[in-house]
Order: sequence, then structure tokens, then C-alpha cells
Amino acid sequence: MSERSSGPGGGRQIPVVVLAGFLGSGKTTLLNHLLHRSGGSRIGAVVNDFGAVEIDAMAVAGALGDSTVSLGNGCLCCAVDASELDEYLERLARPSAGIDVIVIEASGLAEPQELVRMVLASELPDIVYGGLVEVVDAAEFDATRAAHPGIDRHLSLADLVVVNKIDRVDDPEPVLKTVRHLVDRAAVVPATHGRVDPEFLFDCRPGEERIGQLSFDDLHRDGREHDVHPHLHAGYDTLSFVSGRPLDPRRLIAFLDSRPAGLYRIKGYVDFGPYDVRNRYAVHSVGRFLRFYPEPWPAGAGRATQLVLIGTGLDIAALRAELEGCGSDGAPHTDDEAGMWGVLRYVQETEDPEA
Repeated sequence: MSERSSGPGGGRQIPVVVLAGFLGSGKTTLLNHLLHRSGGSRIGAVVNDFGAVEIDAMAVAGALGDSTVSLGNGCLCCAVDASELDEYLERLARPSAGIDVIVIEASGLAEPQELVRMVLASELPDIVYGGLVEVVDAAEFDATRAAHPGIDRHLSLADLVVVNKIDRVDDPEPVLKTVRHLVDRAAVVPATHGRVDPEFLFDCRPGEERIGQLSFDDLHRDGREHDVHPHLHAGYDTLSFVSGRPLDPRRLIAFLDSRPAGLYRIKGYVDFGPYDVRNRYAVHSVGRFLRFYPEPWPAGAGRATQLVLIGTGLDIAALRAELEGCGSDGAPHTDDEAGMWGVLRYVQETEDPEA
């Protein structure tokens, strides 16, 4: 069993990101960019409808195209079912592969809803949905919508929309405004040549460095590293929240259920104090997807809630105040047995109760 960050099955937690967008929007360019800026993480990919290949994130991005097997029908969601996709994901998720994140690059004609459904239907215990990223060509957006009205529905399902090629339009604001109107709470990020900060999609740390439990430094790296390519961070806001006061589960769930548009990711650990003295709760949220993973407190570790929130157009002060307001008033009332029910509905059950 791997000692890296644990998932519901007790092994590594590997997010699977679905990368979609119409033909020519820049999906492969964005994936190539992620390879170059992955911070040493290993990216596994299911690319162009069929082939599952391992990719060393330190290798040249050109290796991706040379290693890809493509089906002639050009549509992954029609070519395989959930069980077949699991076969490819299982190859990438095995501990010996050392993969930290898996990206499914869909064809430009795929139905993203079906791909998301397939990932959520995965029976692999250490696979977790990492979000739907839709790529939009700013220069061709109006023409694409006119020819393919289904694009609007795709955008409404997205967790993150990358409005790419903004350098090819005189004024990107009309396109950005239209996209923001079409999405449902998704973060919208403008980009040129697919340059989106990888931290928006996954933790940029090699698996070899994540020995034992994730530290807060793993969750939110030193800002000095961010200064290397500051332009990549111009499109999003980040909030680091640390509290030695346990959080009230009902208040936190109320906050999470009403989280604002543009809040793309929440990651970290929550201390629920007397509601569960044995465990801390790892939290993983991407777009509308939310999961909690209870795990024993590390021996000798200080008990605190440590969260990182990432998104666009966020009111950081308001979010911090809301999180502060989630603090617990003390011991739960004797009749408050249902206090954790809201949290537990987001805990993925395992087949083995001892897992």
C-alpha cells in the first residue's frame, strides 16, 4: 500500500480531470502546457478516445502525440463504457506507475456529460473525479455556438472554463461575459496558448515528495515559487485558512452548499473537534463535486483546520469571515447525534468496513 495521501480505499488519491472543448479550441495545447508546468508531478493521460499511456511530466510534451492510439470514430464516450475506461484508469493508477493526476483529453465531438458520468461510475477506490474543464476558442466562439448550439449545454456542466486564444480577439470581454452568463457557478479563466496555472487543476508536487500525510505546505506552496510565472496566477484568487478552533459540521455544510460562483477548488483538512475526536476529515471539492475522507489524526500532530480555496472573482474577506463563522461553540449537545449527518452524506462508502 502506498504511503502517499490516502483515498477511500486506503491507497493514493488520484484526481481524474476531463478536458473537453470543441475542435481546435486548444485542448492539446493546454495539456502540453500542463506537462511543462507540472512541478515534477507525473501526469497520466487517456487521449484521443482510446489509448491510455503513462506520461512523465518532465518529458517533452511532444511525446504525448507520438504515444497516442486514436479510434477512427473520434468519440471516447461512444467507443468505450465505464468498465472499459476503468481498465485504462487502473493501469495508470497502479502504485508502480507513480501517477499523481490523470487527464482525459476528449475529442472535440465528445459529450462531456457522458465522460463525467463514466468517471463518477468508476469502481476504482482510489480514483476521484477532478472536474470538467471546458476549453473555448475566443476567436471562434460565436461561430461555433451558431453551428453547434449544444456548446451552451456543455459549458453549463463545466467546473472550469478556459477561454483560450484571447490574444486573437480585439476585445475579449464580450466573449468572457457571454461565457460567464452560460456557466453554472463555474470558474472562468482567460488564457493565451492554453497557459493556465496547473495548481488550478491539481497539486503540483511529485508523488515522491508526498510521503506520509500531506502538510499544509503541500496544500499551499511558498509564494516565492509563484513569482516565477506570475502571469499564470493573474486569473484567480486564493485563500489559505487555518484555525485551531474546531468547526461545526452543520455550519460548514451550510457554507459548502452555498459556496459562491467561481470557487473552483477546496482542499485540505477539517477538525470537527468533539463531533469526531478520532479523525480529521480530508476535503476535496472541485466545482460542484464534494467529498470528505475521514482519517486518523497523525500521532503527535497538532489539531487544526487547514484549507485552501481557489477560484476566480472571489471576495476573499467575505469567504474568510464565513469560514470563521463556521467555528464550533463547544461540545455538541447530548441530543445532537445528527450533527455529522450532513458531512457523512459526502463520505464515499467502501466495500470493506475495515478499509
